[in-house]
Amino acid sequence: MTDTAPVAKKIPTERTFHGDTVVDEYEWLRDKDDPEVIAHLTAENAYTEAQNAHLAGLRQTIFDEIKSRTLETDLSVPVREGGFWYYSRSFEGKQYAAHCRAPISGPDDWTPPTPAQVDAGTPALPGEQVLYDANVEAEGLDFFSLGSFDVSADGRFLAYAVDTEGDERYTLRIRDLASGEDLADEVPNTSAGAFFSPDAKYVFCTTVDDAWRPDTVWRHEVGTDASADVAVFHEPDEKFWVGAGLTRSRRYIEVGAGSSITSESWLIDASDPTGEPVVVWPRREGVEYSVEHAVVGGEDRLLILHNDGALNFELVDVPASDPRATPRVLLAHDAGVRLEDVDAFRDRLVVEYRRDGLSRLGVIPLTGDGYGELAEVGFDEPLYTVGAAGNPEWEQPTIRLGYGSLVTPQTIYDYVPETGELRLLKQQPVLGGYDPGRYEQRREWATAEDGVRVPISLVYRRDLVTPGTPAPLELYGYGSYEHSIDPSFSTARLSLLDRGVVFAIAHVRGGGELGRYWYEDGKKLAKRNTFTDFVAAARHLIDTAWTAPNRMVAEGRSAGGLLMGAVANLAPELFAGILAGVPFVDALTSILDPSLPLTVIEWDEWGDPLHDAAVYAYMKSYSPYENLRTDASYPPILAVTSLNDTRVLYVEPAKWVARLRALGAPALLKIEMVAGHGGVSGRYNAWKERAWELAWILDRLGLASVEN
Repeated sequence: MTDTAPVAKKIPTERTFHGDTVVDEYEWLRDKDDPEVIAHLTAENAYTEAQNAHLAGLRQTIFDEIKSRTLETDLSVPVREGGFWYYSRSFEGKQYAAHCRAPISGPDDWTPPTPAQVDAGTPALPGEQVLYDANVEAEGLDFFSLGSFDVSADGRFLAYAVDTEGDERYTLRIRDLASGEDLADEVPNTSAGAFFSPDAKYVFCTTVDDAWRPDTVWRHEVGTDASADVAVFHEPDEKFWVGAGLTRSRRYIEVGAGSSITSESWLIDASDPTGEPVVVWPRREGVEYSVEHAVVGGEDRLLILHNDGALNFELVDVPASDPRATPRVLLAHDAGVRLEDVDAFRDRLVVEYRRDGLSRLGVIPLTGDGYGELAEVGFDEPLYTVGAAGNPEWEQPTIRLGYGSLVTPQTIYDYVPETGELRLLKQQPVLGGYDPGRYEQRREWATAEDGVRVPISLVYRRDLVTPGTPAPLELYGYGSYEHSIDPSFSTARLSLLDRGVVFAIAHVRGGGELGRYWYEDGKKLAKRNTFTDFVAAARHLIDTAWTAPNRMVAEGRSAGGLLMGAVANLAPELFAGILAGVPFVDALTSILDPSLPLTVIEWDEWGDPLHDAAVYAYMKSYSPYENLRTDASYPPILAVTSLNDTRVLYVEPAKWVARLRALGAPALLKIEMVAGHGGVSGRYNAWKERAWELAWILDRLGLASVEN
């Protein structure tokens, strides 16, 4: 432990692009095989721990709060697939889940069984079989992540893949579920999402190239050596990822290739898994589409969700025998509705979409020879999140969906399409007397510098916060990849709310909350809107007396960490602290280097500064590391990262903190030495990490001293 801040040495490294020369004194930190780099990172951890030693008691208190609110021994809602109910179990004191199944009672058994009890060591359901206990598999490992988990249609085999480093490279294995023993099959360096062909003879998986890009789909024959695997599809274009899966009907194996702006799908008749893939629509730059299979009036149809001339996407269908026939429009483009997904069942379609900044779910019945009208599943709360979940069967009579809000814990329903009934199956238990009626959620709208209205979702405890009286507040943001930060429940967040903290989400441009245009207006040469939207949200919350600059902390992770770095440069005076998780703060350096993991793929999101001088200049104007200010008084900044992260390399926050500290800014670096982009593995470890961060946030909000 030390109270002396590490000082990274300076080794000037020059780079020149488009006639612009940049000197980087901390690029040497990129070599994690250098003992001096590891020594520096270790010193950073020691300094961060010393600077936060006074919060040890509060961290333990928050961890205990999270733990006390969680039903540690529990059971997920069983999902029927084939002849079994599949579910997972958690046990008090155990880091990971055990994955289990139990036989259905008969073909008409569609009601999820209620366990007699879920005590450890006792079957939860009659005939329970433990397929995979991750606690046993992870024993002795510092990191454990399960990336693939698929049971063959005949119930005989389990395909699973594990990452033990945090670098998202998984080793695929196959287990005989009758004996519980693994076969000799072993496929290294796969990405997540391996699955069996319907006949259980083959496993399809994807491997990654040296840049961690999933580039090849393979067919592995069960019981053979990986050296005999067949490459089904290879994508040479470095801008494209590949993946594969089954249509819900299990009629086709779909192979997909996609960049941020272009996609292409290929189909293999699942009755002949060794067949050649056939393209649906040949790729065209800027056209994205996805494919699902339906049977309408006895005819095989392909449902295609696409954006060709339809910014927010439209849903069409074509004959499966002739995908390039003139499409029939099922759901026309709507500027106010972003169509996101469609699932086909035997007698209905389930459509997921967004309207007015919220996720929605609707059902379209299949008639004798066509489609009925879409009926939306309605909910009463002003803010919520809903989506289909746990629906593997083609002919199931109900639709399983997940629902939640900022005040309502995750809730599982079975929706009955014929009656509109929502059958409550389970709500996430929150122990300790949690009462959602004590909390309020609402939406505010900030006005961005260009006049655009930016939504803000807020939640707080009614008896501890009075609107109009400034309160401590955490403002969260992301704003990239059309990813929406939807209003959902968090048990850990209660440790903030119950101390009088308001939690707010700024739904900034670059995300997908308000449709595709919201995303387009926050990427590439419009990326600055993401940052100024967040600043506008912060100023709105101050101007409307929700909070004050000395009572507000900002947080963002990954691309949201880039947002944090940019905001720190734009408006450091608005915040009492900034928490940046696995932050993409050295964006220009990374996007200039095509040898780095994922860089070329990212050009469609950020632009290509390597070959485009205008993009280079624009990125250089906002990249946090490039724009640290000598005239700014930065608030305390905490950067959290992981040594084995392959998406945002640890070197970015390490360099950022080194340069911040050289400018006299109060910056801290916390680095997990055995973890990846998602942080540590295991639920108790994750709770401890979040308790660490929440204690730091409370300290910055001036609330830690109350308890220490």
